[in-house]
Amino acid sequence: MTHASTTESQAQPVRTDLLVDGYEVVIGIEIHCQLNTESKIFSTAPTDFGHEANTQASLVDLGLPGVLPVLNEGVVERALKFGMGVNAELGLYNTFDRKNYFYPDLPKGYQITQMANPIVGRGHIDVVVNEGEKNEYPKRIGITRGHLEEDAGKSVHDAIVGMTGIDLNRAGTPLIEIVSEPDMRSTAEAIAYVKAIHQLVTWLGISDAIMAEGSFRCDCNVSVRKPGAELGTRCELKNLNSFRFIERAINREIERQIDLIEDGGRVIQATRLYDPENDETRAMRTKEEANDYRYFPDPDLLPVRIEQHTVDEIKAQMPELPVARRERFEQDLQLSEYDARILTGSRQLADYFEAVVAEVGTEHAKLAANWVMGELLGALNKDDTDITDAPISAKQLAGMLKRINDDTLSGKLAKKVFAALYAREAGDADDAADQIIDAKGLKQETDTGAIKAMVEEVIANNQAMVEEYRGGKEKAFNGLVGQVMKASRGSANPQQVNQLLKELLG
Repeated sequence: MTHASTTESQAQPVRTDLLVDGYEVVIGIEIHCQLNTESKIFSTAPTDFGHEANTQASLVDLGLPGVLPVLNEGVVERALKFGMGVNAELGLYNTFDRKNYFYPDLPKGYQITQMANPIVGRGHIDVVVNEGEKNEYPKRIGITRGHLEEDAGKSVHDAIVGMTGIDLNRAGTPLIEIVSEPDMRSTAEAIAYVKAIHQLVTWLGISDAIMAEGSFRCDCNVSVRKPGAELGTRCELKNLNSFRFIERAINREIERQIDLIEDGGRVIQATRLYDPENDETRAMRTKEEANDYRYFPDPDLLPVRIEQHTVDEIKAQMPELPVARRERFEQDLQLSEYDARILTGSRQLADYFEAVVAEVGTEHAKLAANWVMGELLGALNKDDTDITDAPISAKQLAGMLKRINDDTLSGKLAKKVFAALYAREAGDADDAADQIIDAKGLKQETDTGAIKAMVEEVIANNQAMVEEYRGGKEKAFNGLVGQVMKASRGSANPQQVNQLLKELLG
């Protein structure tokens, strides 16, 4: 499906730096994203993950005689949010169709989907390829459509007993299938696109997009051609559920197709699976075309007409999108492009950072960014914890930063306070930083007389280092600073130490 639209794809200028052995790669991607409603798309059965097999499939999901599907309104709202997020045309009149095929995990013998009139039409998303690297560049990737459909069940293969079971818990789970244009010309562009869509659906709050649980899966259509030639024959790589597997699978398929063509063979359109153990793609079945599925309008579901006031209400609920927030961080808070990009990695992280800035003031946004990106994210990554489970609240971190700003804490002392906050030594109180400073005696020494006495003592006891400094060795000065900080147990104000040392050393 994703290679059907060729006009824009063939109009793209060829980037010679992206060619692989003289071939241009063409990639289109279909993303199946589970929408996070509590019940399924056409029934009241729950959508929770991880329950015992076949305990969450209702009579409607099984398609038993006499039952009728009823559309979940929350699914429509979430799809409209996605459409707005990718600047798409909205299908205010959309219909449901039956996609007919036989598979053991499809109990009805058909899947309810949107073929003729999808809820999301043409749109686009802007991505940054090779983000953070020297060769990064922006790219706009077209989106052909986004349509609602129900998920199928799952085949569970047990190699030990040599049997396959069917788990229908997932049957009827609401999906939006996001179909891209074949606009990607490298694996890096494909990964950038998938990551951008993943970020968007979680940012909008319409999906948890947990790839390991199957709520965000990709089918990648890959073909190769000589520059300027017609689109090549595509092969679809089915059900890829990690960024690493997407990258490896596409790379292997590109190699396979080029080797096949160079050896005088031809690519046969097919659906293929990626085998991570052998790092290769394997044929699954020949690729079906739309007419193989015998689509026809579902007689049990009426067309959906969406009023403009509904669109306006949903639009009013839309959050500031990642790109807009990143630009605002750069312009209003004077953050670097790198800092703004990291801090908008997720909506929760951006919200946390802004909550800290709201407490310390916009003039200290850079300080807040450094601590959120450095100490906080470093500790969370080490513990494999998300910002939503951070043991330090935004107000607690801001409370510590205020003590840096008023010279109560030096950077070194602040790290000790941070460690205590992270260990929850002061509980959930907003003034936890002040409690820790008082309890541990971590207040920075700023008394000029006391610091001067320590400096004079260090100079007297380290004459060799003093002579080295006076002889032009700057490293000796740093050594003297270190001796003063050691004598003060890290509590002396570093700026005052530097100033007094320079004065007393002449």
